[in-house]
Amino acid sequence: MTSTLEKPTGEYRQYLPDLNIERFQVMCTQDAHEYAHAFKTGKQPPWLHALYMYWLELLQEPFKGVTTDGHVRPDLFTLQDEDVPIQQIVDSTESFLGLLDDKQKEAVNYHIDSPQWRTWSNPEFLLAHKGVRLDEVTDQVRDSVMNILKTTLSPEGYEKAVSAMRINHFLGELVKSPRVMNEFSYNFVLFGRPSTTRPWGFSFYGHHLCLNIFLYKGQIVASPWFTGAEPNEIDEGPYAGTRIMQVEEKLGLELMQSLSAEFQGKARVYEKMHDPAMPPGRWNKDDQRHLCGAYRDNREVPYEGILASTFNEEQKKLMYGILEQYLLYLPAKSRAMKLEQVRRWEAETYFCWIGGYGDEDPFYYRIQNPVILVEFDHHSGVFLNNEEPKKFHIHTLLRTPNAGDYGQALRAQVPAIEGLNGKHIVW
Repeated sequence: MTSTLEKPTGEYRQYLPDLNIERFQVMCTQDAHEYAHAFKTGKQPPWLHALYMYWLELLQEPFKGVTTDGHVRPDLFTLQDEDVPIQQIVDSTESFLGLLDDKQKEAVNYHIDSPQWRTWSNPEFLLAHKGVRLDEVTDQVRDSVMNILKTTLSPEGYEKAVSAMRINHFLGELVKSPRVMNEFSYNFVLFGRPSTTRPWGFSFYGHHLCLNIFLYKGQIVASPWFTGAEPNEIDEGPYAGTRIMQVEEKLGLELMQSLSAEFQGKARVYEKMHDPAMPPGRWNKDDQRHLCGAYRDNREVPYEGILASTFNEEQKKLMYGILEQYLLYLPAKSRAMKLEQVRRWEAETYFCWIGGYGDEDPFYYRIQNPVILVEFDHHSGVFLNNEEPKKFHIHTLLRTPNAGDYGQALRAQVPAIEGLNGKHIVW
């Protein structure tokens, strides 16, 4: 469902930037490391640098998890067998490790509880360089990382991830800076040791695609993740026809348009995309309306909008269709079990909206309950020069509230490796 719903429109082309301005003239001469160094030392653009410095402040806080009021609700998540092909995932990861030299192995391996797991980010700037970067390794190493993703994710989830990577490459070509943005300008890093019996995971992150995967036996947590695109389509070249995130866009709009005028008014928390009524911190130039992106691991996000219990059956079907798209990265059985868990909290599931809801209007929406939080947001241009949000620049993300991100809520339930009878050690 990533490329068949609608064909690319090419609408974004009227907003192509002037590549003769200094920003692009400098960028096209830099690789990812030079580009990031210039950002960190030159502090340009200042609005993004200020956000980055705030992110580093947030990282000083111990992990708690996204909550509605600062209090983590206990006993929401349990260990369960989701039929994840853990042996295949371990085998593919061991094959990858076997291709690395000692320096690469040291760079790629972190403790499972390392706070570095939280330093993923979605801008094109390489703000935290961990693990291996796919455009800096051999084709064999790169392909082995992609095989880990392919083995871990659902086929349709893998297709979506690859499409996001190809769109990133397309953007790099549009602005003639392929060394900063390309199909493989993504980092891969391991947390814990690959195991069929012990918890571990990995992070795969770069511009507009960040996946954090926790694994334990037959169970998977794909959270937090971020997927975006500017533009969200490829309209020329070998991958022409690629388009992503139009399904969750279409279903979200259908849901809002299907509500009565009264419920539309209650669901819409702000009429304008950058509304003067928004309190400080509700909007920033990088995240814009979405609340739970990079470094926001402990954000308090009160419920807003209307309860899903007010929806009729067709509206509920639309909402669960949206959530299925957001759970697309999960293998089929895991996705079905997660959806069933989400359904159990229907009476405490909220839907809220920002912006207009005409067919051409840009918008934001969020669906949130104790075990899932998803956001959809249309953005103004970062590389394209549309000053107002347009439907071809999209950010989407998923969080598992109440310490569910990174599998944190499950970790205390994992039995210790050594009980009363320890391992006999011979020396």
